[in-house]
Amino acid sequence: MKYLFVSLDGLISDIAWEVVKAGHDVKYYIHNPGEKEIADGFVPKTDNWEREVAWADLIVFDDVLGQGAHAQRLRQAGKLVVGGTPYTDRLEDDRAFGQQELKNAGVSIISQENFAAFDDAIGYVKANPGRYVIKPSGEAQNYKRLLFVGEEEDGHDVIQVLEDYKAALSHRIKEFQLQRRIMGVEVAAGAFFNGKEFIYPVCVNFEHKKLFAGDIGPSTGEMGTSMFWSEPNKIFNATLKKMAPKLREEGYIGYIDVNCIVNNNGIYPLEFTSRFGYPTISIQQEGLLTPIADLLYKMAEGTLTRLRARSGFQVGVRIVVPPFPFNDPETFERPTGKASTSRT
Repeated sequence: MKYLFVSLDGLISDIAWEVVKAGHDVKYYIHNPGEKEIADGFVPKTDNWEREVAWADLIVFDDVLGQGAHAQRLRQAGKLVVGGTPYTDRLEDDRAFGQQELKNAGVSIISQENFAAFDDAIGYVKANPGRYVIKPSGEAQNYKRLLFVGEEEDGHDVIQVLEDYKAALSHRIKEFQLQRRIMGVEVAAGAFFNGKEFIYPVCVNFEHKKLFAGDIGPSTGEMGTSMFWSEPNKIFNATLKKMAPKLREEGYIGYIDVNCIVNNNGIYPLEFTSRFGYPTISIQQEGLLTPIADLLYKMAEGTLTRLRARSGFQVGVRIVVPPFPFNDPETFERPTGKASTSRT
């Protein structure tokens, strides 16, 4: 088969390589100029993915942020596509919309307020003291270090961070959410969707976002994840399963999950990931007995309803180099000094 992978930042590289190793023809496009060299020598590249559409048997989009519009257009034109729609992109890109859609589906959500002005948010916390989580929306939410989890009961630390963001980051953070902090275990339930129904088993996963061991350091997109495969369970049935009618209406094809806080009072959804997770999809691939190339193609066809997966846990760890998680090419390229030598 001929697979065309379309990526914003090269995140799907490992999966594209797995498809190459399975003997399929692959062409791979990366949009971000600073990431284009990723997978060079491993996966054949193209500089113009639109030109390759007629060539491809299957097109795979790896992200949200507008890729859902491309996926929907090509799917409506009769191509086999793994990817979202403008609606499913918005579930993740617009946190307030995602929460409202969960509520519309009959899912209980955490008390929250949405803001486009920092002064309004600061005034709200002063009038309603408490622990809050600051969650940027839109493209700014990709900078996970901007997410801030308040610790102080009176919200003073949240107010200080909001004032800092107003002074330094108002050009980047256009919309954001203040969510009441709920204490409990953070866990996500996710599954692949074939355009008509969820593909079982589902994936229960636990993300670790802090840079260092011991849950310390700045938050990143993800430093590692542990997961296991399960038949539909209480968390999945109470949250993501209730979105099936809307996903069917949209013809969504791909992976989707909802991250939750769970405690003895209930299950509280936090946010959608309406795309492959990273490095989640690579860890999932290691736990699947169904070949990833077959999963992608048959999911797009709508013929896959069950996966074969290993029992037990799969664990993946992200290994990084400085200046991660910060975008600082100058520091990254700076020489570290002459190597020392010694006699033995």
